[in-house]
Amino acid sequence: MRTLRTILVGQILLVALLLAPRLQSEPQAAAMPRIENAKVETRALTATLDATFRGLLAQADRPEWIGYSVAEVAGDRGVCCGNYHDGGGCGTCNLERDHDGFTSETHSDGTVKLEGARQLVVLLRLEGKHVVRTRVASDDCTLDVGGLPFVWLTGVKPAESVALLETFVRSSDFESHGDHGIGNGALTAIALHADASADRAFESLVTPDQREGLRRQAAFWMGAARGPAGFAALQRMAKNDPSSDVRAHVAFALSVSHEPGAIDEMIRMAHDDTSSHVRGQALFWIAQKAGKKAVGTITGAIENDPDTEVKKKAVFALSQLPKDEGVPKLIEVAQTNRNPEVRKQAMFWLGQSQDPRALQFFEKVLSQ
Repeated sequence: MRTLRTILVGQILLVALLLAPRLQSEPQAAAMPRIENAKVETRALTATLDATFRGLLAQADRPEWIGYSVAEVAGDRGVCCGNYHDGGGCGTCNLERDHDGFTSETHSDGTVKLEGARQLVVLLRLEGKHVVRTRVASDDCTLDVGGLPFVWLTGVKPAESVALLETFVRSSDFESHGDHGIGNGALTAIALHADASADRAFESLVTPDQREGLRRQAAFWMGAARGPAGFAALQRMAKNDPSSDVRAHVAFALSVSHEPGAIDEMIRMAHDDTSSHVRGQALFWIAQKAGKKAVGTITGAIENDPDTEVKKKAVFALSQLPKDEGVPKLIEVAQTNRNPEVRKQAMFWLGQSQDPRALQFFEKVLSQ
């Protein structure tokens, strides 16, 4: 009997040892954020997120909020429902107010500090059996629900969350209500998911058969939040998107990307894009990056681009450089460029600079 007992105890210990690493590696369920002014109900998913959501939607005769959390993408921005992150915590997010937004804290060294927790809270407002608003928040926010019912879902899989949100992004009224529209809020939420399904969703949202407004918005988020995968998709768009307006927006999206090749791709666009509008926009955003690469590309466009309008945009780009770089180049263009329209543009922006070197240049020209 002792031998049997010893064997059983040994087997139990062995099973416990084998399971211990698995148990330790299982992620803990994300805690619900602090909720105020609400009747809160917590539900664990027993079916897919889509099935659970559709069931809740079918019963949503009166206004209510649904919320859940997923892992948030690593990055340099914090989400706080319109409340500016000052390093002291998110504060209160008033869900029933219309000043929702996406905020970040930029420091004097030019970097942007990541604020908030690593869990993203996705929020959906239901009314009359329809979704009427989508919002996101960090899980260190306090959510003031304005007296409405609030259902907190647990066990949500990121890929299922992306799939649900994508249905709102693909809605025919994506562009309605601007940045406060349901589709735009859902697109923001997808962008902040730390899951490969978000990258796949964005790749499908920027194919040429998608609406231009959607492609432009998706391009921004790929630059701002999707890292290497987003940058690779932007490179393809920069070369292949049929719309010059979308490609011009890609230049902006590249300017907010932190990927090492982003500036080089902007420079390629400034040199090679068939659209003068795109080349001009690429020059403008290159100027915001400054640096030696920027100066060389801008001055090269002034000298070599075949379109006078692009040359003039390049002159404007010089005016956006730090004055120690831009003003001497503007003076050089005003003195030596063979195109009178370009020289005139350089002199105009020199006049706007209010730089003492520009004044000395004008005095010299007037005294001749």
